[in-house]
Amino acid sequence: MNARSARAILIAAALIVAAGCDIATDPATPLASDLEAGADRLGSDAGATYTVHHTTPSKAGECTGPYKVQLDQVGAMIIWCKDAAGEMVSSHSTSYHARFVETPETFLIDKGAGETLSIDLERSGGRAVIVAVR
Repeated sequence: MNARSARAILIAAALIVAAGCDIATDPATPLASDLEAGADRLGSDAGATYTVHHTTPSKAGECTGPYKVQLDQVGAMIIWCKDAAGEMVSSHSTSYHARFVETPETFLIDKGAGETLSIDLERSGGRAVIVAVR
């Protein structure tokens, strides 16, 4: 292997590692992680409840204006980040959270800049189920 190939492999490896770190996190990923943690904290008895409070849709400096969140029944999560005038500046999605929570209906909610997103979970049929988003 020559020096150029070795350098290319090192650069590719560094990019793969960076993609798995917080450096490459978009606004949907932290919310999906919060839902995973909420499902873990939810009691195991049928009817147990837990509320996930997500204080910001992303890490500091990203998606700082108003935002819209959609949690849909097919298992997708979409976050639209807006500027102060309400114009969309970016959108982010994931389905990672669907491993841990069920979404029996589609929820769509607008939040102001800095507003906390609250998601109510309930244990039903052995699964964590999203029952309300506010």
